[in-house]
Order: sequence, then structure tokens, then C-alpha cells
Amino acid sequence: MPPRLTPTLRQRRIGNELRKMREAAGLSTAVLSRDLGIDRTQVSQIEAARVGVSPERLRSFAAACKCMNEPLIEALESMVQDRSKGWWEDYRGTIPEGFLEVAELEKTADSLMLWVLTHMPGSCQTLSYASSMFGRSIPPVPRHELEVRTAFRMRRKADLRRDQKQMTFFIYESALWTRFGGIEILREQLASLLEDSELPWMTVRVVPFDIDTFPGAVENLTYAFGKVPELDTVEIESSRGPVYMDAVNELTSYRSIFARTESMALSESKSRSLIRKIAKSL
Repeated sequence: MPPRLTPTLRQRRIGNELRKMREAAGLSTAVLSRDLGIDRTQVSQIEAARVGVSPERLRSFAAACKCMNEPLIEALESMVQDRSKGWWEDYRGTIPEGFLEVAELEKTADSLMLWVLTHMPGSCQTLSYASSMFGRSIPPVPRHELEVRTAFRMRRKADLRRDQKQMTFFIYESALWTRFGGIEILREQLASLLEDSELPWMTVRVVPFDIDTFPGAVENLTYAFGKVPELDTVEIESSRGPVYMDAVNELTSYRSIFARTESMALSESKSRSLIRKIAKSL
């Protein structure tokens, strides 16, 4: 099988976890390859997700690394066996790779928790709001690209709602005031957000301006919960594309950030009251 040209987010994560297993065992690629009876370069290619790994090879890899974490091994085995093609693959080559990766992360997560400062969460955006957001890019994207990006975001939103994925949003008050496309579009967006907040699988909580201190993160974050805690992922939004964190110390740090944010956020009912108040003031 030829090496992959562009490994997916899931494939890269499998490779990362196998590398973590090897490093935790204190094994070099040379020693592990000898124990597995394969070429040293093959171990490197597996860890870099340049080539695939079978469930049997995964088990052999874990055994050679003395990994006794059966829930993690089973979760990775499930990831290896999943050969399904995500709907986002229909857009490959037409929009930036980062868009596809975010959709894949959302789809494969058990649940999601987001912290946003500058704009509404993508999975809550109306068509007009999303189009206005993409339309403000500098330099501006061509019209056909703008339409494709907006359509992609709406499909992401529809897919999450079809799955009724459990999602929790912590929204800084500034995002409720920021206008993309004008007052009418923002008013429509706030009304839509209020409707979303009533859905049983969606939690919307606002972090108001008048808290004593800023809760922590100064960038938009997504915490994606995996099948097991070791497979959690943090996505940091960046103008150059998403940045992913999955090291144990990084996950621990961001769990603390979200816990602090949650402690400062308004309750769901008080959040709805503030959203209504802002919408009325427009």
C-alpha cells in the first residue's frame, strides 16, 4: 500500500497515540521494530500516519509497549476499524483543509464543549450570519468560495443537529454584541440562539462583562470528548487554521480553564435573559 499523501485527523491521532505508547515504554523505534519484526522505517511511518495499521498490528504494538490500558486500546481499535467516509470528504479540494478537520473532530467526538469570545459558535450560526462572517475576510474570498464555505458550515450545523450531539457553549458577552452584516442579521442570530438554548442536548451559558476577572483563555476553544479521556482533543481556533492539543498536560490545563469558565458563567435561564435584553436593545 503506498504512503498516504494527506493523513486525516483521525489517522494522525492513531499515530500520535501509538507514538505516546512507545515513548511511555521508553522504547526507541529501533528496539520496537525489532520486537515487532518489522522495518524501523515502518514504525516511523505508522506513527506519522503515513501508512495504516491493522487491528492486529495495533494489538501487537500495544503488547510490545506493555500497555495495559484496555479501554484505550479498544477505542483505538474501533478507530482503526472505522473505514467510513465522512460527508466532509465531498468538499476536499474546494475549501481549506482545516474546515474538513473541524467537521471530522465534531463528528467523531462523544460530546463537545466550546468557549467563544468573538463570534457565535459555528454550529449555532444562521445562514446570513455565517455568510457575513466569511464575507469579511481580508483579502476577500471569491464569491463562489464564499458560497461553498457558507454551505459547508450549514451542513456541519445540520449534521450535529441530526446526531443531537451533546454540546455546551460558553459565550463571552462580546460575541452577543459583535455585528456581522448589520443589526438585522445580529437580531436574527440572537433569536436563533435563544431557540437553540431550549434544545435538550444543547446548553448555552453566557460569561458576562461584569465578572470580577477574565476566566482564562483568550482564544476560541473547542474541547472534544473522546471515547476515553486519553482521546480528548482541544482545538484552538486560528486565522491560519485549527491547532490541536492532545498531550496529557495540555488536556489537564484546558480542563481547568473550562472549569473556571463554567464557574463564572451565568446559569442557562439568566443567560437567556441577557440574550433577550441585548436583542431588545438593538
